[in-house]
Amino acid sequence: MSNYVIGVIGGDGIGPEVVAEGLKVLDAAGVGMDTVPYDLGGARYLRDGTVLPDEVLAEWRGMDALYLGAVGTPDVPPGVIERGLLLRMRFELNLYVNRRPFRAPDGSHDFEVIRENTEGTYAGEGGFLRKHTPAEVATQGSVNTRFGVERCVRYAFELARNRPGRHLTLVHKTNVLTFAGDLWQRTFSEVAREYPEVATAYNHVDAACIYFVENPKSYDVIVTDNLFGDILTDLGGAVSGGIGLAASANLNPDRTGPSMFEPVHGSAPDIVGTGRANPTAAILSAAMMVEFLGETEAARRILAACADPTTQTGTTTQIGDAIAKRV
Repeated sequence: MSNYVIGVIGGDGIGPEVVAEGLKVLDAAGVGMDTVPYDLGGARYLRDGTVLPDEVLAEWRGMDALYLGAVGTPDVPPGVIERGLLLRMRFELNLYVNRRPFRAPDGSHDFEVIRENTEGTYAGEGGFLRKHTPAEVATQGSVNTRFGVERCVRYAFELARNRPGRHLTLVHKTNVLTFAGDLWQRTFSEVAREYPEVATAYNHVDAACIYFVENPKSYDVIVTDNLFGDILTDLGGAVSGGIGLAASANLNPDRTGPSMFEPVHGSAPDIVGTGRANPTAAILSAAMMVEFLGETEAARRILAACADPTTQTGTTTQIGDAIAKRV
């Protein structure tokens, strides 16, 4: 195995705890790593106002991958860390695909959500008029480009083509969001002609929320925009065993820089140090990281260990130890 240079951002709350278990499992799997720790997140911001220095971003560009635990603390105003760290990472490093796999608790079915990660309502278009007055107006636009939509849709078709189900569902709200939805629908239909072996479907996002709960087996791969993907993937985590099992990858499929891997859950400051944080999501994210780096056998063994029910009881470190031993 190669010796990969991995930037590690433990972050806030339980982030450092679960990341430590992920690194432990990677070591047990024989993945050669040189890890570079970074002190970033809500606690760092409260200490000295740092969010994401330009020099750190420059260092990251030369690394193989980034591994993040969780960031955010209640004392930091909303949007400071999310936009200044997480979204800036996605935009600056061109992490335009957010990939989140889900598995039913009984292991009978799995599906994946591909979320466009750099556009939509998270692009930051909008503003205020007459702020802090009774006549205040706030607008928040959704930015969708043919380029951005197509590269995400194409990634989803490639993924679907290589899965046994060979099925891809577009999720949007085309009956109301008639401009953004039209662009997504037309792009999806046009790219679909290049993949005749992939069956396709469309669901409104509200209907998809129902199907996630009542019939998740109807899905194989889903592709959707930034906001809808954010909401659906949290729901996916809830219906597939809990947010503590939900992993994610923020991918630069063109490999012009590092991709970033993180569990979906938050920093959970209320359970820091209690041993109650399940590290499985962080460990599964680590498996996605090494798979993306080409270490497919190590990733396969980590996934198998996480799926073993005997590894899923105990404290944070006990679960990590059990998975590392099973690997």
